[in-house]
Amino acid sequence: MNLNLNGKRVLVGGSTAGIGKAIAHAFAKEGAHVTLIARDKTKLESTKNELSNHNQDHHILVADYNNPEYLREIALEYCTQHQADILINNTGGPSPGQAHEALGTGYMTAFQQHLICNQYLAQAVIPNMKSKKYGRIINIISTSVRQPIPNLGISNTIRGAVASWSKTISNELGPFGITVNNILPGATMTGRLEGLIQSKSKSSGNSLDEVSKEMQSKIPVGRFAEPQEVADAVLFLASEKASYINGVNLPVDGGRLDCI
Repeated sequence: MNLNLNGKRVLVGGSTAGIGKAIAHAFAKEGAHVTLIARDKTKLESTKNELSNHNQDHHILVADYNNPEYLREIALEYCTQHQADILINNTGGPSPGQAHEALGTGYMTAFQQHLICNQYLAQAVIPNMKSKKYGRIINIISTSVRQPIPNLGISNTIRGAVASWSKTISNELGPFGITVNNILPGATMTGRLEGLIQSKSKSSGNSLDEVSKEMQSKIPVGRFAEPQEVADAVLFLASEKASYINGVNLPVDGGRLDCI
């Protein structure tokens, strides 16, 4: 299937590790110009040098999602010079813990890192997308927007807010040829998952291997996802083949969700 992504300019958040990095590599292989966004310049440069490059124009943006206003500033400046066709909103999730025990500062920080930063990046790319009558905004969220995950109280709450925001702007932007969709990864082999396994191991007293096997036993396909499998779903939603898919939450979870 020809996804027609060659020559497209894509901005990818959290793109030096895990799912974000896999997405960046996938777009580069399809011939897209990739702009990496993360806070560590050294890792950004290293990832950029790893990307497939056949006369492509890859860039980096150094920004910390803990500072939304600075992210907004550099994104607006960048997008006045480079016309973005696709935005992938992605950043690491909040620390685990029960919702009723979390401090308000934890909720506020997560809200800024996820919803506010997503909003600012979207505002930077939307004007050009409107002028072209074409654009894709894809948010990497979590299956928790369908089914809350135990001991991820802040994450469950904030991911739900992002999903509602996404659905709202999908309705607003659809008339301009811009689609907005969410990918809901399940348990995916990333540093984030490794951290959750370690946390569960510590709290339960079970070994890392026991915790891992117990988690995989709840997934119908019997294993964790690889980041590339999430990236493949993103590529499809970003392509012209998905032009009539708008405002959806697409689980990539091996069937783990109990709900439809």
